[in-house]
Amino acid sequence: MTYRVGWIGCGRHAEQMLLPQLARHDVELVAVCDINAETAQKIGRRYGVAHVGTDFHTLLEVPDLDVVGMAVGPTQHRDMSIAALERGCHVFMEKPTGANVADALAIQAAAIKAGKTVGVGFMKRFATANRMAHNVVKRAEFGPVAGFFGEYMTAPTYFSGNVDYTGFYLHHCVHYMDLVRYFVAPVLNVTVFRNEIAPGKQLLHVHFGFENGAIGTVVMGTIQSRGTPMERLQIMGDHQRVEVNGVIEVTHFRNPLFKADDLDATLADGVDNLSWKPNFTAAANEDFKGYNALFKAFFAQLGGANTDLPTIVDGVEAMRVMAAMLEGIARPGACISVAR
Repeated sequence: MTYRVGWIGCGRHAEQMLLPQLARHDVELVAVCDINAETAQKIGRRYGVAHVGTDFHTLLEVPDLDVVGMAVGPTQHRDMSIAALERGCHVFMEKPTGANVADALAIQAAAIKAGKTVGVGFMKRFATANRMAHNVVKRAEFGPVAGFFGEYMTAPTYFSGNVDYTGFYLHHCVHYMDLVRYFVAPVLNVTVFRNEIAPGKQLLHVHFGFENGAIGTVVMGTIQSRGTPMERLQIMGDHQRVEVNGVIEVTHFRNPLFKADDLDATLADGVDNLSWKPNFTAAANEDFKGYNALFKAFFAQLGGANTDLPTIVDGVEAMRVMAAMLEGIARPGACISVAR
């Protein structure tokens, strides 16, 4: 089936990351809008779109829309996605699912009422190395997850002229509010320690307690250059662990024998460690950021397949964990329960 798609928000992120991957699927981009008319016209020309404008209400009037996609601000995500659902469209929305839990719940209620799917842009689930790590962790032979560790940094220049961490929390940290649940289990409680070394430069150590008894820590902050790679995951079990570096390299550590005293030692299948990283010299699109695979899951689910697409249900849970994290920032060292 070819899906007729209207897209709201044509800024740099949509132009460079989302729309090129959307166009790889069986879709017809029939309408675009952006508050900047020049930006909307540029994207309209590029994709041969007939309906181009600056008002999303006009976009929703385009006949026979199947899907409305959007990459706008948090509150706009809420209002525009609800309007699209009421119009009878499925929705793909970039994260976050609104500015708070109430927004996410409002979108969820609208999706249930409309009987439509809301896919959420938690693309880190679909980065090739992360997907491989998740597949390893969920196999029976890995056993129960005992611990999770993550690191993610962005730069203080993100806040130039306006030291407001809201964008960092909602556009960056929210990924890990989803990933910890995806890799481990639902989160029971959160404890936060914070060090702000200067306005706009903060470091967070966020500790998680999970329903399955596992524990986890994610280090997040704004004190490193964006030119310095710093993103890492580690999922640990009993004599098993998986590590992902920079969303492109995955290693599965197992329980190999010591080799030094064995002159006949070799590499043993099923025992020694495994590693993988993409071949960037190949012509194939490795999709290391995960956007193409995310859209593949979205459209497959619209077609009736059972996928691990992050939906508004996942968006609600991520925002609940985020709310606990924000309360923890205000109350350093306190154990904050995740409300449900």
